[in-house]
Amino acid sequence: MRIEISLPDEQVDRLADLCRDQGISRAEAVRRALTRYLAVQRRREDAFGMWRGRGTDGLSCERRVRDEWS
Repeated sequence: MRIEISLPDEQVDRLADLCRDQGISRAEAVRRALTRYLAVQRRREDAFGMWRGRGTDGLSCERRVRDEWS
């Protein structure tokens, strides 16, 4: 699928430098960047609600751990 995007000149220049240095096309660089971005977003989604079902909350756990330091 083709997608048309607009980028500021500075990003276009930096993208061109990156592509030249790595010997890849602009399309490949954008695909790689999007893959990483989507992976980060997925990790954030997976982390949301991670304390659910533990019978405690994050603050209580933090206090318990800090009490061990005393």
